[in-house]
Amino acid sequence: DPPRPEAKDAVEIFKGASVRTVMITGDHKDTAFAIAKDLGIATSEDQCMSGDQLDRLTVEELAKQVDDLRVFARVSPEHKVMIVRALRSKGYIVSMTGDGVNDAPSLKAADIGVAMGITGTDVAKEAADMILTDDNFASIVHAIEEGRAVYANIRKFMLYILNSNVPEAVPSAIYLLSGGAVPLPLTTMQILTIDLGTDMLPALGLGTEPPEADVMSRPPRDPNEPLLSGKVMRKAFLWYGMLGALFSFAAFMFCQIMNGWHPGIAMFGVGADLDPVYVRATTMALAAIVFTQIGEVWNCRTETASVFAAGLFSNKQINKGILFEIVLIVFITLFPPFQGVFHTSPLLLSDYVFLVLLPPVILLIEECRKAIVRKKNHIDRNGVALSQTPEKR
Repeated sequence: DPPRPEAKDAVEIFKGASVRTVMITGDHKDTAFAIAKDLGIATSEDQCMSGDQLDRLTVEELAKQVDDLRVFARVSPEHKVMIVRALRSKGYIVSMTGDGVNDAPSLKAADIGVAMGITGTDVAKEAADMILTDDNFASIVHAIEEGRAVYANIRKFMLYILNSNVPEAVPSAIYLLSGGAVPLPLTTMQILTIDLGTDMLPALGLGTEPPEADVMSRPPRDPNEPLLSGKVMRKAFLWYGMLGALFSFAAFMFCQIMNGWHPGIAMFGVGADLDPVYVRATTMALAAIVFTQIGEVWNCRTETASVFAAGLFSNKQINKGILFEIVLIVFITLFPPFQGVFHTSPLLLSDYVFLVLLPPVILLIEECRKAIVRKKNHIDRNGVALSQTPEKR
């Protein structure tokens, strides 16, 4: 059968995604190579191997040559399993497509068996991990893109959730290290407000992010790399988190100092006896964390691309989460029943001016960092490489 028009485009996309396409067919070697050459899978007959040649090799011997092979012709079901095992022994993640009863062993042997939904046999479908309902090879492109996007969104969610812990912890650590000379910036209820109230909706919005423009130009991730990697931890705690801690603690101290506080003055109390300046300062610290988180959720939407290229307000779920954060802060600071529960007080107009400036400042700082990374790695503002990168495993 002649290849479908969209198959050639799929092979090219796979090359950019560092995914190798290997043709395994029962056709003659010359026919197989002609089609593979037309699709861009193979460029030389040296990249082809027939079933007769496979018969003379063991899996270990094939593994030594498999890096350079792109086409296998005149193969039997046993050969397909042999090819899968040789590829897996070299560290490849192997996806195998098939439709017949004889394909079931190789579908089972692969990391991801893909059966045809229309022409595929029931045996092949049962052996497979995934079924193409349209029997279209190009649909695998969309499956990989979606899979990468889901994984990336999980990491974005975790990055955002983790970074709010630092603004909560650092000021408290300063209070402990100072022996109480610096007042405690947040109360327990205010910390719970951040963790259970203002953080969740924007974080869930990150889970609905569409795939980034460069998602199919990245190499596959290391399967041994943990979801919560060292890179994610460093970015969450040492970069995003420290930025939030800096601005929230600055807001807390600025409010204290502007109202006459200096080290040695106690500003604590219990219940209704809480010092009003201290209450306003903790309210300011709480609000500053919330408003820095608005900038942080925008930053978390992309890894290296500019969030302006993706559309700053294009994610409606995040927009709703941000609106909820702002409304919640207004409610717990302006209405007396909430003030007593959360130990808050009304803020001044000048305080709100400071708070409104935090998201764009946080956003622009991160945009500058991303721009430096893009320039260093020669990628455009969408995160796409400016030059073609060599095919990787």
